[in-house]
Amino acid sequence: MKAELKKKKFRNEAEEAKWWEQHQEALANEFEKAAAAGTLGHGTVARKGATPTTTIRLDPEDVAKARTQAAHHGLRYQTYLKMLIHQALHQKEAESKTRRA
Repeated sequence: MKAELKKKKFRNEAEEAKWWEQHQEALANEFEKAAAAGTLGHGTVARKGATPTTTIRLDPEDVAKARTQAAHHGLRYQTYLKMLIHQALHQKEAESKTRRA
């Protein structure tokens, strides 16, 4: 069942809903096995594994701006902030390499 879930693709939401409904008992059994084995994870963090979590305090006005800009791009604001940090770090790294050369 676990391998099947990783490969499972659905054509539409109705097909997915039907599959989940038809496999409720098997899925519950898988959860019980994982809980007994101590391997039951939680949400996205469990799937992503080694991605570290960092907590930072931001000015509420900056968060509001991030929410607005993220919505404009169709993103969640946390994803948008992560993208901005990633871009800024790579830009600074490139600038440092240019100065050294």
